[in-house]
Amino acid sequence: MAFAGLWEGFCWPDETVTRSFTIMTTTLNAEMAELHNRMPVILEEADWPLWLGEIDSDHSALLRSAEDGLLRTWPVDRRVGSPRNRVGSPRNNDADLITRIADTEH
Repeated sequence: MAFAGLWEGFCWPDETVTRSFTIMTTTLNAEMAELHNRMPVILEEADWPLWLGEIDSDHSALLRSAEDGLLRTWPVDRRVGSPRNRVGSPRNNDADLITRIADTEH
């Protein structure tokens, strides 16, 4: 699975390079509307050459919602949404974060 994204490297006067990136988002499909207010643009493999500029065409046509059924979702522990710690790292970062919990615990 590939998300549509943009990246840039900015060179400061002291020649330090700051690299940044963003993941493009789009309107929601029906499944994701239950979870969040946006979703990433998911590129199908056939669209990769267009997104990467290997084919000259309209990139905006790729900024569409994914088909329902492409992604699987399940309830996870609320620790997933905890704020970052003081140094910007995730407060919780362990394999149990993706473990399915019973719907009644959520």
